[in-house]
Amino acid sequence: NADAPDTQLPEDLIDGIIFAANYLGSTQLLSERNPSKNIRMMQAQEAVSRVKSPEGDAQTLTEVDLFISTLRIKVLNADTQETMMDNALRTISYIADIGNIVVLMARRRMPRTASQDCIETTPGAPEAKKQYRMICHVFESEDAQLIAQSIGQSFSVAYQEFLRANGINPEDLSQKEYSDIINTQEMYNDDLIHFSNSENCKELQLEKHKGEILGVVIVESGWGSILPTVILANMMNGGPAARSGKLSIGDQIMSINNTSLVGLPLATCQGIIKGLKNQVQVKLNIVSCPPVTTVLIKRPDLKYQLGFSVQNGIICSLMRGGIAERGGVRVGHRIIEINGQSVVATAHEKIVQALSNSVGEIHMKTMPAAMFRLLTGQETPMYI
Repeated sequence: NADAPDTQLPEDLIDGIIFAANYLGSTQLLSERNPSKNIRMMQAQEAVSRVKSPEGDAQTLTEVDLFISTLRIKVLNADTQETMMDNALRTISYIADIGNIVVLMARRRMPRTASQDCIETTPGAPEAKKQYRMICHVFESEDAQLIAQSIGQSFSVAYQEFLRANGINPEDLSQKEYSDIINTQEMYNDDLIHFSNSENCKELQLEKHKGEILGVVIVESGWGSILPTVILANMMNGGPAARSGKLSIGDQIMSINNTSLVGLPLATCQGIIKGLKNQVQVKLNIVSCPPVTTVLIKRPDLKYQLGFSVQNGIICSLMRGGIAERGGVRVGHRIIEINGQSVVATAHEKIVQALSNSVGEIHMKTMPAAMFRLLTGQETPMYI
């Protein structure tokens, strides 16, 4: 059923959906626990270059069915329907689509005796410096982007299912009921409420002249966003986007002319926008979001790791499932404020100190680092 993925509802992911693909092979990489998105992408490209045959060689292809659900990702041999691989969703740490190639990275299960799979780079090194074996599976499919998007959506639906399993309806969650939830999965939920509130979701029609650029700068929403997509970071004075008066800095762009941008790499989204040059009308689906992300981390005691790391005020890694991820921390965001105090001009050591000594409720304000650089004039906007 060729058109199934387009009409697919997130609910379908609970039962699972199937895509046809060619399995090209797998390779193992050593990786830190939470590398940056750029490093992940380089790892994905490295995996592809290891698995793909040199030009001219015939690649041995296995036709497979990729089964994606909110619980697991299975790879079945298309002919025999035998299961070739079965990964629980929670072990998947990254999905990349590069053209018609999909790379699926999964953490190897750590044996209890810890630690054939975990290699210390230096004796006594802190947790972050340990290296883990990642297994990278490489597939080829015309639906590469849709597959990556569907896996991204599975994480989102799985989260909503988690809430429902705890007796919470993501749609009608009141602040009071919500704050009673064990583990206080706070901001995620705020995100979910924000995204599912129809007042925040708008469909806009922009008029422009043929040959005119849209006049925007977009940046990534950051790993850890409930819906990974792009954010409007700047608008060109007098350009179509600014002229319309309908867009604001901070808006997340979900789709353009019915092409979904959810889960796509920044460069792909930029390419889609550049491709609008000769259009005279552009349809945008956006979610109105403030440019600043509000984070609330609940840390009952200093013994609980915050679960993220900071370099020069920018969040550079995030532990999946940790209290920071639950609180709305996103990789690639610049911390602007901690507990009401601006840290824009604060030295790195002071920021680290403020965070490592904080307990109870830690309130932070963050924004994508690229957007911060634009707004503070450190970077010249390249409009597209």
